[in-house]
Amino acid sequence: MIFIENEGNTNPKLNLALEEYALRNFSAENDYLLFYINEPSIIIGRNQNTLEEINHNYVEENNIHIVRRISGGGAVYHDFGNLNFSFITNHDVKSLSNFKKFTAPVIKVLNSLGLKAELKGRNDIEVDDKKISGTAQFSTGKRMVSHGTLLYDTDLGEVVNALNVKMSKIQSKGHKSVRSRVANISEFLKESMKIEEFRQLLLEGLYDESEAFESYHLTPDEWKAVHELKKEKYDTWEWNYGRSPKFNIQRSKRFSVGEIDLRIFVEKGHIIDFKIFGDFFGKEPVEGIEELLIGARYDREDISELLKDIELKEYFGDIPKEEFIELIYGEDE
Repeated sequence: MIFIENEGNTNPKLNLALEEYALRNFSAENDYLLFYINEPSIIIGRNQNTLEEINHNYVEENNIHIVRRISGGGAVYHDFGNLNFSFITNHDVKSLSNFKKFTAPVIKVLNSLGLKAELKGRNDIEVDDKKISGTAQFSTGKRMVSHGTLLYDTDLGEVVNALNVKMSKIQSKGHKSVRSRVANISEFLKESMKIEEFRQLLLEGLYDESEAFESYHLTPDEWKAVHELKKEKYDTWEWNYGRSPKFNIQRSKRFSVGEIDLRIFVEKGHIIDFKIFGDFFGKEPVEGIEELLIGARYDREDISELLKDIELKEYFGDIPKEEFIELIYGEDE
C-alpha cells in the first residue's frame, strides 16, 4: 500500500481530479491510499440531479463548491471538519460492492479510539445508530476506487442548510439522496484532538494493515496532468450540472397580472422544451419566450442573459423581470 500525499490541497475539484488521475494512471502493481480535506463543498453522486440535491441560493451566497464525483451514491457535504479517504486497488468482482472489506480497517481504528463503530446497511459506518461515514465505489473495469467521508468535526448545521432543497416539484430519474441522522466522530472521543491528529492516528492504524507502506509525492508533470483534468472536467458546468439525468420542473406563481404556470423539461443540463400557461393577458404570444429559451443551459446566468432585452409586459403585463427569472430558476415561496 502506497500513501499518496496530496500536499495539503483543500480544493475539492483538485482532490477529485487527483483521485481519478491516480486511479487511471498509477501502476496496477500497487494499492494506494489517499487522504484529503476539502473546503466547504457538496459532492454530488455520479447519477444524481444536482439541482435536486442542493439549496442553490444558499450555496451561491456562501461560495460552497459543487462538484460531481465519478462514483454513485448520494450527495454529501464536506468542510474542514471532514476527512476523506480513498483506497485505489485492482478491480475485483468480489471486492466491488464489498464495502465491509474497505471499511473494516477504518472501523478497527475507530474502535481503538473507543468508538463502537460498525458497518450498517450497505455502505454506512454508524456509532450509536448515527451515521459518521458514507462510502462509495467506482470501477474502470481494471482498477477501482473505494472512498468515503468521515464526519470528524463538521458543521452539521451547514449540512442541513446546504442540502435543504428549496425548489420543489422536480421530477427526475436521478437517484435522490436519503438523509440519515448524522453525528461527528469528535462527539464520541474521550479526549479531544484536532482533525490533523485524528488523520495521523488513522494513518498509523492503517499502517498496521499493510506490510509495505510508503509515501509518494507526485512529480511536477503528474501535478500538471492533475490540474489539466481538473480544468477539463471538474471545473466545468457540463460535468457538475450538465451531466444530471433528464428531469422536468413545474413552477407556478400568481402575480398581479394573473397566474403564470411553467413546465420546464431539461436534458443534459439544457432546456429541451419550455411551456408557459396561465390566465394573464398579453399582447405578444408567449411562444416567443418559449422558443428563445429552448436550447439554453438551465442556469440562472444564461437565462438572465437571454431575457435581458425582452419586454415582459408585452407578454404578460407588468411583472418584474427578476421575479419571472426567479420563477424559472429560484426558490419556492
